[in-house]
Amino acid sequence: MLTREEALEYGMSFQNVYEDRPFRDPNWQLVRVKESKKAFLWIYERNGYINLNVKVSPEWRDFWRAAYDSVIAGYHQNKEHWNTIILDGSIPDGDIRRMIAESYDILSDSPTKRIYEAVKRIPKGHVATYGKVAEMAGDAKMARAVGNALHKNPDPEHIPCFRVVNAKGELAGEFAFGGKGAQAKLLKADGVEVVDGKVDLKKYGI
Repeated sequence: MLTREEALEYGMSFQNVYEDRPFRDPNWQLVRVKESKKAFLWIYERNGYINLNVKVSPEWRDFWRAAYDSVIAGYHQNKEHWNTIILDGSIPDGDIRRMIAESYDILSDSPTKRIYEAVKRIPKGHVATYGKVAEMAGDAKMARAVGNALHKNPDPEHIPCFRVVNAKGELAGEFAFGGKGAQAKLLKADGVEVVDGKVDLKKYGI
């Protein structure tokens, strides 16, 4: 991703967003969330490169700045909560898209964001079913969405998806982060007993 057009196209691919040009300077393009009208992506040219300003959570702010020289503290914005991505070709497209998506999730009430927040609330030594996580995230009917979200978990260190099991207490056969047997090992280290690939929901479920 190098151009203004590519950045705008990806920003506009999210649900319930719109483009805005609120300043007299045509250099600035913003992509906002419709309901809140908050901008999650700022696009502008500076020093010969297209720059993107994105909202960032505290636990990822410094990670991205350390990972790439072309990710710096937010230009013209609160440097604790915003990063600037300089599109100079040094950052893989996947990571640029991930940073934009994270900004969108922070500034929108997306189901995925609510699912991740629900998973974070599962106490150590306990598990929750996909249905329970869906309920905790505000919509008991989106159990399938829980599975999809956890498969794409961007931060397994802080979003403990290994604590999620199916309605029978069964573990995922091929755990998304680590392969076969990894989920059982993580649960056992967490203090949860696993017998024949299952957890006793009466004992450990929330």
